[in-house]
Amino acid sequence: MKMNLFTTLGPIRSILFSVALLLLGNGLINTLLALKGAGEGFSSMVLGSIMSSYFVGFICGTWVSARLIKRMGHIRTFAFCAAICASVALLHLIFVDPWAWLALRFIYGLSYITLVTVIESWLNSQAASHERGKVFAIYMVVNLGALAAAQQILRLDNDNGFLLFALVSILICWALLPITMTRRPQPVMPDRPRSSLLALLRFAPLAVASAALSGLAMGAFWGLAPVYANGLGFDAGGVGLVMSMTILGGALLQVPIGRYSDRHDRPKVMTRVVWLAVLVAAVMPLFPTQSALLVLFFIWGGLAFSLYPLAVAQLIDQLEPEEVVAGSSDMLVLHGAGCAVAPLLAGALMNVVGPSGLPVYIALVLAILGGYALYRRHRVTDLVTGEAGHFEPMVQTSGQVLPMMLEAQQYDLFDTDELSATGSA
Repeated sequence: MKMNLFTTLGPIRSILFSVALLLLGNGLINTLLALKGAGEGFSSMVLGSIMSSYFVGFICGTWVSARLIKRMGHIRTFAFCAAICASVALLHLIFVDPWAWLALRFIYGLSYITLVTVIESWLNSQAASHERGKVFAIYMVVNLGALAAAQQILRLDNDNGFLLFALVSILICWALLPITMTRRPQPVMPDRPRSSLLALLRFAPLAVASAALSGLAMGAFWGLAPVYANGLGFDAGGVGLVMSMTILGGALLQVPIGRYSDRHDRPKVMTRVVWLAVLVAAVMPLFPTQSALLVLFFIWGGLAFSLYPLAVAQLIDQLEPEEVVAGSSDMLVLHGAGCAVAPLLAGALMNVVGPSGLPVYIALVLAILGGYALYRRHRVTDLVTGEAGHFEPMVQTSGQVLPMMLEAQQYDLFDTDELSATGSA
């Protein structure tokens, strides 16, 4: 098993190092900007607009990135976009203005998704076809681990925040080193699959609704949870702890929830998960203490982070194999669109009712999803085609990771016996 793991990691270890460094920088700046903006007196509405701009750039980048990579190649595109992200991070300190930050976040989001597309297309090409499932699992672990660890860097905060912004820039620059030093051949960029959104709405409306509405909830969390915690009196370290606990909850609870959905009626499981997430979000304003919120965010993270991969698994249940890549690509765009709108809506509510507007907003959005899921269960029978898919833990990413995810569907990555063997290697 140990030799097998080393064999799997050998061709991709430099890419994974770049992923870890890049995610550390990106995870840090997303939280840092929310805290910095609140400290500068930006309203929740303004901060929501700024955070939305990042997701708008993220969505636009899904169409731009492939063309840029085909024109410049993977390494030069990565270097080009990493230089933009690193410099944009520092420009936030030079131009402390909402309009400037709005433009900078758009540019950063567009450049960042291009970096992710480079990494994922390279991972997809370097991994042997029979090992893509394992590579997908390792990649998701690195993603979630780096995002959680990044929040703890906030403890190094100083009065003006310069140190943390400099660290973001340094981490993104360091992510260049493993990629640019590799001697492995650059892959060929595949064409983007044709959109099938109208077909998805006909065949898998619950999956489509789950992707969009979970984006409306998760975008609010990523954009404004630091503002919420800060408004309750948490210092930078406390805010980082809230974010880390939510991400850890998402990392640890996705697997049992997903495996349970594989063995039972998936729409029914999804409905229960949604309503539990509604309940946890709804009680957050009643327990504003740090210890209570850490527990609640941990549980909510496990539930909410499961919704998008549950939607993808539900989609795979209902589509033919040749339709899944195009359908999953559209799901990524829908989830991203929800994330783009979410900080605007949540920020507007927080402007009116204060910090507690965030969990109230999240509870309302997920209640709409829960209500629709109940309607589908009692009034409509969803068509399932072929063999049911497997749940695989995942975070928002680019369409280039989908072939690895589909390979993972054929291999139970988180089987208990497999995990035990890996742990003893």
